[in-house]
Amino acid sequence: MGLAGATIAAACATNPVTGDREFVAISEAQELSIGREADVEIRSQMGVYADESLQAFVEEMGHALAAVSHRPDLDWHFAVVDSPAVNAFALPGGYIYLTRGIMAHLNDEAELAGVLGHEIAHVTARHSVQAYSRAFGANLGLLAAQIFVPAMRSPYGGPGLGDAAGNGLGLLMLRFGRDDERQADRLGAEYAVASGWDPHGVGDMLATLARIAETSDRRGVPNWLSTHPEPADRVVEAAATVDRLLADVDPAALRVARAAYLDRVDGLVYGDNPEDGIVRGRDFLHPELLFAVRFPEGWEVSNSPAAVVARQPGRDNYLLLTLAEDPAGELPRVAEREMLAAGYRMQQGTPTSINGLDAYVGTWTGTGRGREPVIAHVAYIRSGRSVYVLGGFAPADEFSYIDREVDESIRTFRALGRDEAEAIRPNRIAIYEVRDGDTWQRIALRAGEETVLASTLAILNGYPVYEQPTAGDIIKIVVPG
Repeated sequence: MGLAGATIAAACATNPVTGDREFVAISEAQELSIGREADVEIRSQMGVYADESLQAFVEEMGHALAAVSHRPDLDWHFAVVDSPAVNAFALPGGYIYLTRGIMAHLNDEAELAGVLGHEIAHVTARHSVQAYSRAFGANLGLLAAQIFVPAMRSPYGGPGLGDAAGNGLGLLMLRFGRDDERQADRLGAEYAVASGWDPHGVGDMLATLARIAETSDRRGVPNWLSTHPEPADRVVEAAATVDRLLADVDPAALRVARAAYLDRVDGLVYGDNPEDGIVRGRDFLHPELLFAVRFPEGWEVSNSPAAVVARQPGRDNYLLLTLAEDPAGELPRVAEREMLAAGYRMQQGTPTSINGLDAYVGTWTGTGRGREPVIAHVAYIRSGRSVYVLGGFAPADEFSYIDREVDESIRTFRALGRDEAEAIRPNRIAIYEVRDGDTWQRIALRAGEETVLASTLAILNGYPVYEQPTAGDIIKIVVPG
């Protein structure tokens, strides 16, 4: 069959869930091909989390849910990818991914079943195919999509950054509409019950994601929220679905399995992996590339594959750290070349030394995306064979207020000693029994340092942020590695 025939056949496809005839511009064979090719990209860019037991557990649960779905004969694949982002996503053809970030935020097997069932539903109802068709015009083969979630996005760009100032993940991620999300919630609950798990997990995980949304800067929400519209709006509808499903079964026969799940995630890496650099309070440390830098007090620091971004809360003022794209040549020439390419004109620059490293520090002017005047105070620092770019960007009428902080941060850039680098370990999830008098604040500080905020601990354990834990509760905490 030629391409035209394949397209006609695809256009007359039957939806496996509804049984309705609908226009779909991708045939099932093409869907499977897209998924296979995209899977290679996902695993290459993100990496698979190195815990064979956890991977086998998720695969086993995923296949149990898929077996009772509307497309049980698909060659389903499930993986936990090595990302701190809170997300789960589905690609055409039956490829389902959960990040270790979302695994840390789930609290029992029922919630995991809710997430897996929801993503399976996006495939069974062909939401992923329809979204792919909308996004990429049904082109055959993999179209690589670099989606940057604007968690810390600068409106000013920067040398070698483009949109990489966001908290970006190089993923093929598809955005679904509200009707698709509600249908996936319903189907996910149905798949959970059919495979023996309590469907309350769907609503519980949506409530956790809604709490994350409430405590996030609305200009930069967690990754799940960038691809799955407003979970809070769906909690009530999910509850109605659960009530309907439980009317026909014995709820006591359905699994929740909190203790078993917590045992699975005990020791899970939480937050940044040191191999990719790690944020410790104000400090960013990179034990592989052997450098460290300290950002201003109170600024929000975010690490992504392309850049480290610190943002002054409530302001469009940023400090960006990245690598020069072309480090060849003397530092003044490297700086001039890259800043000019980014649309900035030099006002002044000075060769200098920063903690024993050759550097060139200068001030540039440019325009933001809204055409407003922007000032940038940027250092090009040579360490080993690399040149690091570290600089502050702000509207011209605000820059004088942060210039000192930016310069002080630039001056903290230093080489990291081997012994110091080898001592850096990732934060991990640990299981803890709440004691009399414990609060989230006290638990967050129990190791002598606040590895995560008290509100984060509450959300991590499925509690409203205003509700304290009770003595005897078994919870997840975050401890230094």
